[in-house]
Amino acid sequence: MFVAVGLLALVLAVRVGYLQISQHDRFEELAQSNRIDLVPLPPVRGLIYDRNGEVLAQNFLVYNLEVLPDKVQDMDALLDQLGQLVELKEDDLERFRALLKRRPSFERQTLRANLSEKEASRLAVNLHRYPGAEFRARLQRDYTRGNLTAHVVGYVGRISADDLEQIDNNKYRGLEYIGKNGIEAFYETTLLGKSGFKQVETNAHGKIIRSLEQVPPEAGKVLHLSLDIRLQEKAMELLGGYEGAVVAIEPATGDVLAFASMPGYDPNPFVNGIGKKAYGELRTSDRRPLLNRALYGRYAPGSTIKGFMTLVGMQKGVSPHDRVFCNGYYRLPNGKRRYRDWKKTGHGSVDAHDAIEQSCNVYYYQLAKRLGIDSMHEGMGQFGFGHHTGIDLLGEPSGLMPSRQWKQEIHQQPWTSGETLIIGIGQGYMLITPLQLATVTATLANRGRKVVPRFLTAIENPQTHTWERLPPEVTGRVAGNNPQDFDYVIRAMRDVVHGKKGTARLSGRGLRYEMAGKTGTAQVKKVGQNETYREEETEKRFRDHSLFIGFAPLDDPKIAIAVIVEHAGGGSRIAAPMARELLDYYLIERLGLFPPEDADTDTGNRLARLD
Repeated sequence: MFVAVGLLALVLAVRVGYLQISQHDRFEELAQSNRIDLVPLPPVRGLIYDRNGEVLAQNFLVYNLEVLPDKVQDMDALLDQLGQLVELKEDDLERFRALLKRRPSFERQTLRANLSEKEASRLAVNLHRYPGAEFRARLQRDYTRGNLTAHVVGYVGRISADDLEQIDNNKYRGLEYIGKNGIEAFYETTLLGKSGFKQVETNAHGKIIRSLEQVPPEAGKVLHLSLDIRLQEKAMELLGGYEGAVVAIEPATGDVLAFASMPGYDPNPFVNGIGKKAYGELRTSDRRPLLNRALYGRYAPGSTIKGFMTLVGMQKGVSPHDRVFCNGYYRLPNGKRRYRDWKKTGHGSVDAHDAIEQSCNVYYYQLAKRLGIDSMHEGMGQFGFGHHTGIDLLGEPSGLMPSRQWKQEIHQQPWTSGETLIIGIGQGYMLITPLQLATVTATLANRGRKVVPRFLTAIENPQTHTWERLPPEVTGRVAGNNPQDFDYVIRAMRDVVHGKKGTARLSGRGLRYEMAGKTGTAQVKKVGQNETYREEETEKRFRDHSLFIGFAPLDDPKIAIAVIVEHAGGGSRIAAPMARELLDYYLIERLGLFPPEDADTDTGNRLARLD
């Protein structure tokens, strides 16, 4: 018995000695290779919906090739080897190396995103040979309506080296994407959410042995926008092969209902980095699809400003009943230059109502001469001309309502009387964006009440299912005009569409509601005193732009609209019919406020009798 126990003790002693002495290095290596890691848990980016609950931006599952730098002995060799299994573009490698410099070595970094099934299968078979490399399931952004919303929603993209210089890295642990433009960029912090983490123990191969602690991520907030995707789709459809923009606003709230820029582009390829060839084609296209015309396009407003000019005249004591005789042109006292009307034979004797309805230039040359540029600059500025609107998109440019000081600073030249006349009909230095034109039209529809245009109307917390509904932002009223002033101008703009001499009367035929409108033609190429503009003989890029503004219904406006169609000629020919069709679609089909056409065949006659 004692002999057996002694032999067992001897065997154990020898074994312990062997393990302690002979295998010391091996066990020390194993002990050190087991470690505690902090694994970032990325949040789910918030979804984006239109005003009727249609999803515009969502997330879907993809597989990414990721690398845990701590587990890699020779990174360059690993990248070469992985490049034999999947395509690694120079942009992928550049971005990955930037991440290595900026982020901790214990965090996984994405090397290639959105692997194909074939690539994922190939990696699954081979990754055991490459410690530190793995592929993981991640969520990727998807824009369900593609080019319809590219200039509104924008897109997210891979976090770049430049982004890394700007962002707080702690907020982007485990994240690969950041909002680049549009709503995605403006509301980045709201959509982002908050990263969590998981504390795990891993072995030498990076395999998780056990989880120790976990703080779950917080999903990003869900955004509900004012955009009506069906109206947006209709606007893009009507713009069709033209270049141009349509902006529609609900006057009472500032809700942007449509924000169309044609042509558009598909934002989905930008999420993981669009190829150089595809990007080059977009960037060099003559149609400039990457340009957000609704936000960044700046155009002369042309005759669309005539109602506003009338209101400025009223502010300064000019009676709208004063009559002017139009013989087809106007000359400054002692001047030789003829400032022409679009109607060569003239409009005869006109007051402000006639001048708006018939779009008489001569009336507004004389009104501008009477007011002077200083009063015009101040009065038009009250409506928003020359100012930012405050829309919730990044980089909005201001329009331009020129002044003496502006010209002196920019051109080092004094202001001239002739320039005042040209500004009076919305030409010359004066510029406005489609968004700004729609915004001032909404102010007119509101009888001077100014509301900031907006896309975001509500924020939803996906965890608590609570909503925060945002009230409209009212910034005040236009000073100096009484309600009767607005009534006068709006009646005149009504007759632009419904009157017998209205420049948009053809677009008003058969309307089932009353609307106010104003046509405009923005000159692109300067026409000399002894020259005649002939559209058919003019190269397309030098042809006039077609403009129209309007709102309806007259007594309780639900929609204000601005349409600009590049190089399409007079506003009554292209922009006005386009606006009419959009207003019909929204008021009749979307809101159901008026019966469809076949329900009241006498509407056209009824409106004619009102005239």
